[in-house]
Amino acid sequence: MAEPERPDPTRPGVSRKNLLRAAVAAAPATVLLGAGAPTPALAREQAHQNRPLTPTPTCDDGDDPTPPQMEGPYFKPNSPRRTSLLEPGDAALLTVSGYVFGLDCAPLAGVLLDFWQADTSGGYDMAGYRYRGHQYTDERGAFTLETVFPGLYPGRTRHLHVKAQAPGRPVLTTQLYFPDEPRNATDALFDPALLMTVRSSGPAREGSFDFVLDVPGGGPGPDPDDTWRIGVSYRVGDTVVHGGTAYRCLIAHQAIAGWEPPNAPALWQPARG
Repeated sequence: MAEPERPDPTRPGVSRKNLLRAAVAAAPATVLLGAGAPTPALAREQAHQNRPLTPTPTCDDGDDPTPPQMEGPYFKPNSPRRTSLLEPGDAALLTVSGYVFGLDCAPLAGVLLDFWQADTSGGYDMAGYRYRGHQYTDERGAFTLETVFPGLYPGRTRHLHVKAQAPGRPVLTTQLYFPDEPRNATDALFDPALLMTVRSSGPAREGSFDFVLDVPGGGPGPDPDDTWRIGVSYRVGDTVVHGGTAYRCLIAHQAIAGWEPPNAPALWQPARG
């Protein structure tokens, strides 16, 4: 069975009604968790209001004895690049997806998202990189993460950690929360603005959240005639179009934000007909 197409916030004519209809069509057997508890409206549903979006709030653990480390005691740099944090034998799957926007409602491509979390027993892997990983938003500003439902540990409600950084912009360190968790009421760090919309279908859960970064303008997005794309693995000799100019690949690499042909002369040179 083909995978249902995910709603695209950059497509003309997208409305809250159409998005909800698409969600129901994509997962007819799912049940919305926390239907009786309010969750923040997704940023993609507010684009029609013609006013700046509210940035996603920052949130750190606050229990780190070293003040400059704002991400709490369990962050580790240099996580592997991957969209699935699942380990062999993992069962109850959690999928978190959404978009990253600037203040002007424009989607942001190439945003770094670094996720880390507790395992199902509430423990963090400090020796390796289990349940840690980073990725980049695609040209539509979209992301998807596969992982497990994080366990609980003393003093905290259930949550996911994330750092988000648009190219050349400051890092946002925050957390994502689950609706209808009993500990939400007792966790001093809990922020209802960071609640995900979560659906359940058997043991699997699907979360949605849109990040809004403090970026004045996301820009018009990629030129429809451009063929260079973030995340594509290019080989020597491959040709792309970027900004109306053709380029030839000099060194095999996987494209990331900041390595666009005009900005990376070591990787690309103008193609000559």
